[in-house]
Amino acid sequence: MKSIVVGVDFSSAAPTVLKVAIELAAAFSADLCLLHVIEPEPSMSAYGFTPEEFPVVATFHNEIRNRAKIRMEETLAEVRLQIPRATAHTTEGNPLYALVEHIQDTETDFVIIGSHGHGVLASILLGTVAEGLVRKAMVPTLVVPVGTR
Repeated sequence: MKSIVVGVDFSSAAPTVLKVAIELAAAFSADLCLLHVIEPEPSMSAYGFTPEEFPVVATFHNEIRNRAKIRMEETLAEVRLQIPRATAHTTEGNPLYALVEHIQDTETDFVIIGSHGHGVLASILLGTVAEGLVRKAMVPTLVVPVGTR
């Protein structure tokens, strides 16, 4: 195992998932990349609206990007105390597909992601990024169960 990607969503599960990722990266002397995916800006053009009609949406999304950048920098600084070569990447899109694309583009060996334990009904209706990643990732994927008790 040479490279590990860990999905970082800034939820209450993130510290536990990062702890596992740091431990595995240290144990295998692997590179560690923190990946955060920002959901895309909602499109209102399907309803006949133009971006100029709702400038607050673009402003809000820009603020999300800025805050994600700051939080990733802070998280990376903490991780680098234990894994000095760790890197971080932020992208936009559907979280599942952005993770899969990043894994393929970087030839990642191993993926770590958290599972929030939202329950069976939520999983059936919405699916989960963790479940989708286990099905679509072409590399070993560790799902860290968090908050399932």
